[in-house]
Amino acid sequence: MHKACFLIPGDLAAPTGGYAYARRILPLMPAHGIDLRHVALPGGFPHPSKAELALTRETLEACENDAVLLFDGLALGAMPPQQIAPLGPRIVALVHHPLGLESGLDEARAQALLENEAAVLALCGRIIATSRLTAETLAADFGVMPQMITVAEPGTDPASPAEGSAPGSPLSLVAVGAVSPRKAYPLLVEALAACETDRPWHLTIIGAHDRDAHETAKLRETIARHGLESRVTLAGAVDDAALAAHYHGADVFVSASLYEGYGMVLAEAVARGLPMVVSTGGAAAQTAPDDAALKVPPGDGSALAGALSHIINDEALRRRLAGASTRAGAALPRWHDTARIVANVIRDISA
Repeated sequence: MHKACFLIPGDLAAPTGGYAYARRILPLMPAHGIDLRHVALPGGFPHPSKAELALTRETLEACENDAVLLFDGLALGAMPPQQIAPLGPRIVALVHHPLGLESGLDEARAQALLENEAAVLALCGRIIATSRLTAETLAADFGVMPQMITVAEPGTDPASPAEGSAPGSPLSLVAVGAVSPRKAYPLLVEALAACETDRPWHLTIIGAHDRDAHETAKLRETIARHGLESRVTLAGAVDDAALAAHYHGADVFVSASLYEGYGMVLAEAVARGLPMVVSTGGAAAQTAPDDAALKVPPGDGSALAGALSHIINDEALRRRLAGASTRAGAALPRWHDTARIVANVIRDISA
């Protein structure tokens, strides 16, 4: 059994894609010969205080000398390179998407994160990217040698096809993800307000709305300004059963996200055979199948409004996209596939 520490900042139970990835692979690793132990890091990353960096250094020093360090990129990319250098050959970096590409950062902070992450990744023994696009970005823009990168896309659980809304009720649109500038929910609401539709619709936004007070206030103001309080519901963070129920009752999945490192919720929608309207920011263009989604450029409100009008008004289009989504869902990777790839990288490093 190969030993490894999985270094993850913050609350492992947090309802985001990156934490879900960690939660799913942790219990699967022993079956692949890896004793992977969760090691909690401070929650201030990717903007840690000096005290949090000092605590992280102590935590790293406490890890076994013969253990591989699987280091979540949310923390690793913000670590001082001089702290990482002595441990570099033992580190496997898990990169969901580069920190400096997060929306809402000021230019100076974004540039500092990009430069720091490039320096840190150069020291690592291996790198796991959770999408093909992230792997390509690390090679093209961060100077990482392609042979150092392994792609381990998130798995997706098999799921029953969505049944959609009841006859005669508004068309059910679902968007999933915590409220943040990157998810561009105000833009989505603006686009829906601009739609000319024959059938009534209702949008449910599922995801925490207590992490970015400014963005949540902006979203609520946008909803109120267009008089859409009865047509847009902020459901907040929900448990797995409630999320499954929302998917099951949905007619269309929508995402206006400006950037996705992979887009686990897109894959979840595909697993349920949902037709989609998706912006092509980051890896979303690859994760959402071309024949299952209407795709628009990120940040383009006019194109988004046009795609939403089209899919709401055209039942035949929704059926065609849903059929393609169902077929694509059958070919999605499963979590045991993801765990096997990660385990192979850890095994290579510890050999």
